[in-house]
Amino acid sequence: MILKKTPLLLIAFAAVSALGALAYGLADPQATLLGPALVSAGAGKRVALTFDDGPSEYTAGVLDVLKARGVHATFFVCGENAERRPDLVRRIRAEGHELGNHTWSHPYLHLKSKQAIAGEIDRTQDAVERISGVRPTLFRPPFGVRWFGLWDLLRERGMTMALWSIRPYDGRYKAPEIEKATLSALAPGAIILLHDGFETHLPAETDRSEMLRALPAIIDGVRHAGYDFGELR
Repeated sequence: MILKKTPLLLIAFAAVSALGALAYGLADPQATLLGPALVSAGAGKRVALTFDDGPSEYTAGVLDVLKARGVHATFFVCGENAERRPDLVRRIRAEGHELGNHTWSHPYLHLKSKQAIAGEIDRTQDAVERISGVRPTLFRPPFGVRWFGLWDLLRERGMTMALWSIRPYDGRYKAPEIEKATLSALAPGAIILLHDGFETHLPAETDRSEMLRALPAIIDGVRHAGYDFGELR
């Protein structure tokens, strides 16, 4: 009986291990199982500040802080939100920040067809270009989740996948915890992930006030630690 069960246990263990490896490869920001991704801002004491899910009513406050402290960042915008707030998309561009593509509607990309993923990317590309005059070259998948065919689509469009190395979960914690989680993880080339919106939810459902409160201290703390800010290019 033990001998008969052993092959089944081995098969089950192998299947679970394979699924775990696939899940890691498709979701962990440091994994490049199915293709390359930008996970570092470069060598030396240089970090990149990035914002996802906007623009929203909090984006103007973020831009005010960045302007006051002379910092440039990359904003991965959702196409649906860009259409709602074109004024902020234009301001992001006018103040020297980089615009990235974060899909149209912020879906999980797993189990999506290649055609559906292409539609999410292209619709956002067209909207951002129409509003700002520039077509993004950087793409960040919602939730960091990748899927088969995504890298081919990006390569065809001359786009680069950009992920992150520091995620302080700024929608979950208060400002002091967000600041601490960010600064404690600083390392050369770090890419910091913050959020100036909440997926494509309506303004009444979006609250990024704690992130906004933490942002000045994060910038000051990064510089106090001897790091400079740079954009993803």
